[in-house]
Amino acid sequence: MSEGAIRVLIADDQALMRTGFRMILDAQEDMEVVGEAIDGADALRQFEKLEPNVVVMDVRMPTMDGIEATRRLSAHGRPARVLILTTFDLDDYVYEALRAGASGFLLKDRPPEELVAAVRVIAAGEALLAPSVTRRLIEEFARRAPTASRAELDQLTEREREVLVLMARGLSNAEIAGALFVAETTVKTHVGRVLHKLGLRDRAQAVVLAYESGLVQPGD
Repeated sequence: MSEGAIRVLIADDQALMRTGFRMILDAQEDMEVVGEAIDGADALRQFEKLEPNVVVMDVRMPTMDGIEATRRLSAHGRPARVLILTTFDLDDYVYEALRAGASGFLLKDRPPEELVAAVRVIAAGEALLAPSVTRRLIEEFARRAPTASRAELDQLTEREREVLVLMARGLSNAEIAGALFVAETTVKTHVGRVLHKLGLRDRAQAVVLAYESGLVQPGD
């Protein structure tokens, strides 16, 4: 185990799932599963005690579900990076979890290597929003009147707004760079400025804001 290993907390009410996830993650040189939680409330307690870098969180759990636990962790003095696990790609719970502050989500039936990659991505401060799933997910549950003010978007430059729109459509930095004919490093700089100006933690929050402010319309 490397000295700077990613510390992971697994929260799932099914013991077999926790064991499976632990075996996959503990087998990685750069990861260490520091604890397991049986529900959201337990995850909050374990988080305080173990200080993990990433919480792998199931959505549907007794006592306290993954959404409420994510909301409370996001409000914590040392916010957690939460990877939501779900059974369905068009699950209303997932959209609510992103709004609660989750950094991304992953379907439970994905291959083990995708779980490993997801933990690394989120631990690095990025958001895991796979375009193939995110476009359907966000568009399905953003079909409602805008709930966020567009006034805060006024502080963005025209190029930064363009980048935000493309982020919301599920494009990666490389794809955004291709669409705007700029270097990928330039896109990373724009993304960073967007997050800073809007007071957002990561890409996931930016996507939700873009839809909720009406900047991007479902089906665009």
